[in-house]
Amino acid sequence: MNSGAEEQPVKIGLLVNDLATEDPRYTTNLLANEARKRGHEVYWVGVEGFCFRPDGGLVLHARGAPGRNHRTFRDYLQAVQGSKAKQCELPVEQLDVLMLRNDPAADAADRPWAQTVGVSFGKEAARRGVLVLNDPDGLAQALDKSYFQLFPEQVRPTTLITRDPDEVREFVAERRHKVVLKPLQGSGGKSVFLVREDEAANLNQMIEAVARHGYMVAQEYLPAAAEGDVRMFLLDGRPLRVRGKLAAFRRVGSNGDLRSNMHAGGEAVAAEVTDGQLAAAELVRPRLIRDGMFLVGLDLVGDKLLEVNVFSPGGLYSAQKTTGTEFIGAIVDAIEAKVAARRLHPGAFTNRELATL
Repeated sequence: MNSGAEEQPVKIGLLVNDLATEDPRYTTNLLANEARKRGHEVYWVGVEGFCFRPDGGLVLHARGAPGRNHRTFRDYLQAVQGSKAKQCELPVEQLDVLMLRNDPAADAADRPWAQTVGVSFGKEAARRGVLVLNDPDGLAQALDKSYFQLFPEQVRPTTLITRDPDEVREFVAERRHKVVLKPLQGSGGKSVFLVREDEAANLNQMIEAVARHGYMVAQEYLPAAAEGDVRMFLLDGRPLRVRGKLAAFRRVGSNGDLRSNMHAGGEAVAAEVTDGQLAAAELVRPRLIRDGMFLVGLDLVGDKLLEVNVFSPGGLYSAQKTTGTEFIGAIVDAIEAKVAARRLHPGAFTNRELATL
């Protein structure tokens, strides 16, 4: 624990989609392991783990690792997931921090009820004095990819969002070159198509497949995407940098696959972040700060943004592996500093202000 940040242990809650499917390499587990090594108390809760009691109490059904002697971050997560894990009912007010590390898009198909759980209960936790990261009011604006349209036009590819198949066909015809077609809500590279000029005969099937998920996003294809995209992390609105190294890596699709997303078979390699990409990050910074986005992942091709990931941005394991630099500690440092500020100056900051202080 940093001597300059806070002497008392910090109680941290981690909201995830499903604890059973968490992987040791996920960013959430790396954060949890670093926090517990510093002596903080870490509690895991799934989206089904909130309970509003008749007396008005908000309780978490949470899990933690038994004991403290876990040699690696892999051992630690196995202990949390195992049958001997500590289980407790924890009033949310006892937490200092609640990190919303669930991805609503991951629950869209099978558990639509779970999509808004983090935002809804996160708002209530913040009202009760818990520091919630990222800010739930800001996240409420980002429940689908239309949030992307709120950022400056110069950093965005030309984009159409519609339910009308004719508008998609017109968008494709006007460009006469590659267009990316994908659902407005979704993640992991599912139902993402690259519409080539010579595939007019298949366009109707692509539109039908994407439209099943709701609104469609048609986006100009950036030729540089053939070399993959860059995932760059921002902390408190600024590029996360440790000892001169940026927390970033390049994601390259396998066998020419358009989808460089790691869940779709992408490979992580070292990235050279350009001045243009840093300039794009600077352009989106004011909005991210205004919305209380503590930890964000930007996906960039050239100096254009493909996505702004504010729900459970992942990949820090890959960033650490490809750069040889440990970034997790800087994030926990920032959490400790925010908790220290709230303890020293209770009531001085709103949740959104403190999230990116």
